[in-house]
Amino acid sequence: MTGTHETTAGRTAPGGGTPGEATTAFQVDLRGVVDLLARHLYSSPRVYLRELLQNGVDAITARAGLEGPQAPARILLRPLPDGGLEVHDSGVGLTRDEAQELLATIGRSSKRDVELGTGREEFLGQFGIGLLSAFMVADEIELVSRSARPTAAGDAPVPVRWRGRADGRYELVELAPDDPAAPAEPGSVVRLHPRRDTEHWLAPESVVALAQDFGSLLPVELLVETPLDGGPGEGRDGAGGGAPVAVRRLSGEDLPWRAAHATPAARDAALAGYAERTLGFTPLARIDLDLPLAGLTGVAYVLPAAVAPTTTSRHRVYLKRMLLGSAVDDLLPPWAFFVRCVLDASVLRPTASREGLYEDEVLLATRDALGAQVRRWLLETLATDSVLARRFLETHHLAVRALALTDDEMLDVAARVLPFETTAGTTTLADLATDHPDGRLLYTASVEEFRRIAPVAAAQGLAVVNGGYVYDADLLERVAARFPQWRLSPVSAADVAHVLTEVEPLRELEVADALASVDAALAEQDCDVVLRRYEPDALPAMLLHDRESDHAREAARVAETDDLWGEILAGLSAPARPRRLVLNDANATVRDLLASPDAQVRAAGARSLYVTAVLASGKALQPVEATLMNDSLSLLLARALAAGQDPATEPDPPADEENR
Repeated sequence: MTGTHETTAGRTAPGGGTPGEATTAFQVDLRGVVDLLARHLYSSPRVYLRELLQNGVDAITARAGLEGPQAPARILLRPLPDGGLEVHDSGVGLTRDEAQELLATIGRSSKRDVELGTGREEFLGQFGIGLLSAFMVADEIELVSRSARPTAAGDAPVPVRWRGRADGRYELVELAPDDPAAPAEPGSVVRLHPRRDTEHWLAPESVVALAQDFGSLLPVELLVETPLDGGPGEGRDGAGGGAPVAVRRLSGEDLPWRAAHATPAARDAALAGYAERTLGFTPLARIDLDLPLAGLTGVAYVLPAAVAPTTTSRHRVYLKRMLLGSAVDDLLPPWAFFVRCVLDASVLRPTASREGLYEDEVLLATRDALGAQVRRWLLETLATDSVLARRFLETHHLAVRALALTDDEMLDVAARVLPFETTAGTTTLADLATDHPDGRLLYTASVEEFRRIAPVAAAQGLAVVNGGYVYDADLLERVAARFPQWRLSPVSAADVAHVLTEVEPLRELEVADALASVDAALAEQDCDVVLRRYEPDALPAMLLHDRESDHAREAARVAETDDLWGEILAGLSAPARPRRLVLNDANATVRDLLASPDAQVRAAGARSLYVTAVLASGKALQPVEATLMNDSLSLLLARALAAGQDPATEPDPPADEENR
């Protein structure tokens, strides 16, 4: 930025280059820089007010370091008649040299670095672009400041005025000590004159909303002045006499979770109300957060409704009591997706836009520590059978499952309290093991597999757990290793087949030919047919899978379509055993089918039972299976219709049926 009273081109760089070699300073297009800020650094022009509040708070902090805690701490926002905005602060102010150093050079760090050293925790500012961001909403910025530091001669500093324009020009002048444009006491006044099409950002209602959002927790007195007639106060700085105004206080109170209350119930109600106002929901529960080493305090609110595990957790984060962002992610471990936090920190580093957190060792350690506090609350809550524990499990059982995948202590709790779908109904693994002390516990890897075998397994008293839902298969595998006494293992076709009753030898001989023809009809489906008797007798057939065989079948399918992988998989995979369609000899339909003298009817009936068994598992039909069902039903319907006609007029079967 080039001032009206000095230029920087053509100077010799000190300590660099050959003697006499001239260098030229970069010329900065301020409009381009502002466009870069608006489009690529900040998410919205709304952050201009946050930057101005931040500069004011830093100035107040610096004055407190100079004069002590009794120094005034106030920021006043005042709408102007022309649609602009004034921001008054009672901070340390600027001398002419400080203004020249800090305001005339783009990228210069804030007063924090100049006066107190880089990295001082009590200052908000981290980047020297705060005032520059106001050009996103203003064509002209005017800053009038009176320093609180006495001069070397002991005189009061002379007030200064800096006026910058969006085209890159600026002017810096000293004012008379009694100039009415200067603040009467130490501090600064920033005046913004709005840009075209951005006036709404400086409107009184927008200023109040932004100030409440960004600065409601600031440890200074944040005031906003609004005219009682709803418009800017006419005549405050000019003619008109001035309309009556109201001054509203927006901050200065203690942090909500640090405020004192008469009773614990009163505190619970107050924090629940705070969650409703700021987060938009009534929490199921509350977890107090406190990390002294990170200068962090806050509250984690448990969501009242279930969310998907893939949902990004977005938290409301304050940095030294200034709002950093209302949707900050990556603050908790992924398994803690069931909480939303509101917290204030002092040592976490913001990103360049100050709308997120910088990923460094401090943030990683903070994430682990916060996760540990949420985990401790979770273990304590689930340790007893309380109303809260039951409501939490009903709503957020997926979070317990996710944590139990890597946490042995939570795995012990999960085995005791988590509900699972089983052949004995919805129950816990511990209760299921207690009810089957002499038997094995089996689990399926998919919902379809569970639905295929559940009716038969339940009727035979076989304990099977549905492991097809999110996290469950991996979780059950960990449970099997941690609780070997339960004999928990993946279900196989043999596990189900051995509880089915074999038919008598005479019956087996009686239907041997019929079974052979049915078996041949399903050979193309890679499916063997066996006959057993089992409950419930209303179930005509059951399709049994074998996990290893399913994997081998998939490998064979890939081998047929990919030469390279086909050779590799062919050497690694064992031959796939066919699936088994177990016909129920206790079912009347199956007995009628096997007794039919028509081989084509038996074949069509067998294909129909096969597709029905696939559908019973909840699995979608593949095109080849849908075609198989249509052809079978067409043949059975044609035979049924033909059976009702006069044999003399019965039509010949279709040519493709004769060749079937």
